[in-house]
Amino acid sequence: MAAQRTQQRVQDFCARFGLRVPILEAPMAGACPPELAIAVAEAGGMGANGVVLDQPDRIGSWMERFRAGTNGPCQLNIWIPDEPVDAPERQQAAERFLAGFGTPGAAGAPSPVFAEQCEAMLAARPAVISSIMGLFDPDFVERLHRAGIAWFACATTLADALAAQEAGADAVVAQGMEAGGHRGSFDPQAAERTDVGLFALLPHLVDHLRVPVIAAGGIADGRGVAAALALGASAVQVGTALLRSPEANINEDWSAALDGLPPERTVTTRAYSGRLGRAVPTPFVTAWADDGAPAPAPYPVQRRLVGQWRKGDAPGVDRVNYWAGQSAALAREAPAGEIIERMWADARELLA
Repeated sequence: MAAQRTQQRVQDFCARFGLRVPILEAPMAGACPPELAIAVAEAGGMGANGVVLDQPDRIGSWMERFRAGTNGPCQLNIWIPDEPVDAPERQQAAERFLAGFGTPGAAGAPSPVFAEQCEAMLAARPAVISSIMGLFDPDFVERLHRAGIAWFACATTLADALAAQEAGADAVVAQGMEAGGHRGSFDPQAAERTDVGLFALLPHLVDHLRVPVIAAGGIADGRGVAAALALGASAVQVGTALLRSPEANINEDWSAALDGLPPERTVTTRAYSGRLGRAVPTPFVTAWADDGAPAPAPYPVQRRLVGQWRKGDAPGVDRVNYWAGQSAALAREAPAGEIIERMWADARELLA
């Protein structure tokens, strides 16, 4: 009976969102070219794009390229803006520390306007608009639902998941601490205190929510897919598992750093953006954890500072963010569609 319930739950989710396989690409800002999303969608899953850094016109052009390559579904994901933090002393300390890596370049262009990005996402009409770091306001939720767009909300605790469900989320993405990249904590300062593993978080959310739950964090092969579905997930979301595919086209050094990276070697850091995320322990990242190093500036100040030093003469600063989930060693150099198809074939065999 349990196997039948799992099969029915997955089938219902796939039918609702136009999927052949219950595997979603994680919306990784800066690492979601349309080619990767197209490959995932063509394999039966759901493609994705993280648009937190994208101007409205770029959101529209990405969707045009995606639709030119597939009729499959995709999600567009955005961060809910943090409350501004006025911390000039922390910014100055971070600037002095960054000066030890080299000299900065010119300040970057202003960040995109959140409200304008939301309008661009609505105009693009993806199957799903998803949020991380908080909740959309009620008016926007009503508008996206009127447009026939579903809302997936990322959560790292039951309290945040329940708040998302109450606010109208159509599904909750349960993000375990194994996940690469940024933690989806609603409270920026609580991220270190809410480091819950996926296989503890997932059944806890499933047991208390009415909406479907999507499992994310540390899933990189069919075993992880099968385990998450058996624990009550309706689908899974994978990111690091796809980064070494040719369609992802990430920096060669970043790809090489993922090769064989043990789970215990990944670290959580605020060095890249001021928000907590899981990454490769590069010299730049580990320097911020050394004795005497300052705390990174708050988000988004730290992100802007790192971007400014990347534009200058600062060889000690990582050229990209070396994000890595704890299952990085399972990431293969293979076409993204092949990775998705193999994951689902292996998971189905285990669940049979």
